[in-house]
Amino acid sequence: MIQGIIFDYGGTIDTNAMHWSEVLWMGYEHVGIPISKEDFRHSYVVAERALAKHPYIQPHHNFLDLLIIKCDLETKDLVKRGIWKVDETTRKNQSDAVAHYCYQHVLQILQISRPVIAQLAQHYPLVLVSNFYGNIETILKDFQLEYFQHIVESAVVGVRKPDPQIFQLGVEALRQVTGKTPEELPAEDIIVVGDSYSKDILPATAIGCQTMWLKGLGWNEEKVDESVPTYIIYNIKDLPATIIQK
Repeated sequence: MIQGIIFDYGGTIDTNAMHWSEVLWMGYEHVGIPISKEDFRHSYVVAERALAKHPYIQPHHNFLDLLIIKCDLETKDLVKRGIWKVDETTRKNQSDAVAHYCYQHVLQILQISRPVIAQLAQHYPLVLVSNFYGNIETILKDFQLEYFQHIVESAVVGVRKPDPQIFQLGVEALRQVTGKTPEELPAEDIIVVGDSYSKDILPATAIGCQTMWLKGLGWNEEKVDESVPTYIIYNIKDLPATIIQK
């Protein structure tokens, strides 16, 4: 029995199970920035750490703003390390081109994922649980994804995946929006949908939720036990048929 759904955002709704490093790398290849994937991945980590430490992302920033800031941090690191030898104008122009490419890629994915979210919202209460930068509500509005009755965002609540507590907050939010007690809405009647085995599936399983692993191209090869997720799918378009019929 499923009474509510908790969704991950990044890598699930916006890329259909492709890790964001891979989406960005596609952008670098498309634009033709002459670096190795290994060097890119190093700068990707540098940028993610900077975003976690400093308030570069503000609540009013939409997703294109976010991508421009993220790519700017990455390409500045590449130049700083001497990996990419270009002038500042070239760096900025090509960095922005990567951001725009990735943004267009997300718009294409949303043609698949948005109808899925809309369909599920007709059947179940939805809550979003995401490691994000404090601007997820702006992004959901920008992408016409305002189907979630509550949002649990790491930058706001101060808890990040893979800490199971962030999913517990999602469970409690579902109880609040439905007006149900823990006895009426136990964790086992809630399904968590996410693309990360370690950050979504394992912690959600730890608090007793059902899980739907949207399995795709991750950051690296994880050791996984495919018996842990309740369900495994490979495309978000298959989600309604798997859930609604249960």
